[in-house]
Amino acid sequence: MIRVLIVDDSAFMRMAMRKMIESNVDIEVVGEARNGAIGLQMAIDLRPDVITMDVEMPIMDGLTATKEIMSAAPCPIIMVSSLTEAGAVTTIKCLELGAVDFIPKKSSFVQLDIVQIGDDLAGKIRLWAKQRNSLRYFGGVRPPAVVAPSSVSNKVAPTGKVGLVVVGVSTGGPAAMPKVLASMGRISCPMVIAQHMPAVFTKGFADHMRAETGLNVVEGVDGMLLEPGMVVVAPGGTDSVVREPFPGKLNLFLKLNESANIHPNADVLFRSAASLSVGIVAVVMTGMGCDGTEGAKALQKRNTPILVQSPDCCVVDGMTGSIIAAGIASDVLNLDELGRKLSKWCA
Repeated sequence: MIRVLIVDDSAFMRMAMRKMIESNVDIEVVGEARNGAIGLQMAIDLRPDVITMDVEMPIMDGLTATKEIMSAAPCPIIMVSSLTEAGAVTTIKCLELGAVDFIPKKSSFVQLDIVQIGDDLAGKIRLWAKQRNSLRYFGGVRPPAVVAPSSVSNKVAPTGKVGLVVVGVSTGGPAAMPKVLASMGRISCPMVIAQHMPAVFTKGFADHMRAETGLNVVEGVDGMLLEPGMVVVAPGGTDSVVREPFPGKLNLFLKLNESANIHPNADVLFRSAASLSVGIVAVVMTGMGCDGTEGAKALQKRNTPILVQSPDCCVVDGMTGSIIAAGIASDVLNLDELGRKLSKWCA
């Protein structure tokens, strides 16, 4: 049985979430807390498998509670965040502090789609309860990742000037991406990041990374000219492609893609980059699933380097593991090494 602690200042939300959670026979709610301070103490006393955490609460908010819990009683924390810009910014900070995931909620509780949110929440609870036993962050011990020598034998480096870096990342990205950028510093070409994230969150993600790194990090807009040193977060809710209307001039365009299950989709971004005349470097980082693999295969056909975050330092190694299993990884690196490699290649 998966044991869950609910932390939320709304009695209605606590009741609704309990009802949603306990409709699943394999999950039980072991406690409810009306603010972060009570949630912290209950996390220490109850040692739940997973915590759902509201963002805005009196006495101790979700940001402070997440930081304290990750220090005193580490546990997978799923943020339950309102679909507002302020809620998005705080959620990004919580993810950087160690929260593992989030569920967006509408600002008006009467508009909650209980069925959809309940299914999403139950799925995330099951995932992170299972991950807890293998992640050292939560007291578990992750076995060393086995990277077969053949999987990194595709040693490819840029043969000329790099004109664009494309990145695919998902779960764990808000914590990992700022570390790569800080290690990388300013580069001489643009970078476009496809981070799986709802539309209201990507601007806050870009703003947060700009504040953390001092780099020119912005949310992408349709038709944007990609300039040297610019780090563009592809906007959520849609896919982004890079086009080259004139040789060496790159523009970002938004593309609705109803067939894609996740947005922004790394495969879509990578495939668009494969048609450009400029030198490309691709990066695949932490995340669930296999997004990025098919696009990376298209890039690999033109001898594009495919850099992969080491599974050892991924929150979830699905995306990176898929690249490695496909035998198209050019190198497998930790976060600092990724940044330094990009700095060297794109100086």
